[in-house]
Amino acid sequence: MATPFLSSEEYDERAHQLYNEGQYDDALVVLREGLALYPNSVELHIGVGYARLAREEFAWARQSFEEALVLEPEHEDALAGLGETLLKFGLEEAGLRCFRRTLELGYADDQDLMLQIGRALFREGSTRERRELFSASLEFFEVAVQQSPDSAEAVACVGYAQHRLGDDEAAIASLRRSLQVDPDHVEARIYLANILYDRGDYEAALYHFERTGPEDHWDELGIWRLIELKRSAYKLGEHDGELKPWEERLQELGGELDDLDEMFMEIDGGMGEGADVEVARGQLELFGTLLSSLTGTKGENVDPDGDPVHEILTPDGMQLTGSWEEIVVSMKAGDVEALQDRTLSEFMARRAKRVFRETGMRVPHHDVELFIRGHADAGLLRIVR
Repeated sequence: MATPFLSSEEYDERAHQLYNEGQYDDALVVLREGLALYPNSVELHIGVGYARLAREEFAWARQSFEEALVLEPEHEDALAGLGETLLKFGLEEAGLRCFRRTLELGYADDQDLMLQIGRALFREGSTRERRELFSASLEFFEVAVQQSPDSAEAVACVGYAQHRLGDDEAAIASLRRSLQVDPDHVEARIYLANILYDRGDYEAALYHFERTGPEDHWDELGIWRLIELKRSAYKLGEHDGELKPWEERLQELGGELDDLDEMFMEIDGGMGEGADVEVARGQLELFGTLLSSLTGTKGENVDPDGDPVHEILTPDGMQLTGSWEEIVVSMKAGDVEALQDRTLSEFMARRAKRVFRETGMRVPHHDVELFIRGHADAGLLRIVR
């Protein structure tokens, strides 16, 4: 029920608090009540836009941001929200015009706004693999750093964009600088550790991984890599107590089933009460192939661009080399059934189903490295390096 004694600012404040708590439906209710009393409140229209955007109701979000801009054509938050919404429709140029308009209006000194815009561009670039969007995100992240050179978050964001643009040296330098400003910036530390791992600098990767805790990780790949490195560096056994917290975190992150996991369970006829324990163990066993050593490998087995080169052997003696992705591409090329697969993702998903039917082993299909290691654990190939 609308409460006429509340000002439009109070409605906006209440909705903002609900939004920050992830209660988008409730925030929308509050905003609608406010707009019924204050239909010309720019802030309430903008609030509706962001709530709609969070609910992935992009057409409605666009309408709300446009209504706000009719009332106040140069409102920076409305411009940023409309720009992000336009990206969702693939309207990159129009979105970028909205973002750059904030610079023209003099909002470059608003670090939060610059980071918000940069992140929106970075996310959409990651979704659609668009280099132009990563370049644009770097532009706004660098503006944020110019205004706040001691902001660990802004400097780290520059590093993320540099990495996605292929400039690993610059990315590593930026991430290290971010950690100098704030040694507790775990997101930057984990990102740096993964870059170093991909470059074959395993000692440095382990150094940074070990300065994080299990609760800092929201991505399974980083944990698997840390476990692999710790086992190899310290000669730990498979069930060593030092690895237990990491194994438990892996189980937490792997607890939710995707559609393919649910299908696997249906095919299997329904697993018993002890199945969850076996699945958790299987996740670790996927990575039974460890590094032979953390020393004597840096600078070796890399291609001209400095990317690690791997090698696998198939049961019929075929040798495949290259990056993890290149190896999966070669596997797809040698699979007659793969002619029906339009993308690499479709090939990995279909192949994972076949492996499960034939061996009962669940193979990750959302990451090329995990996909190959899963095949190795199922005995379907051997990883040489």
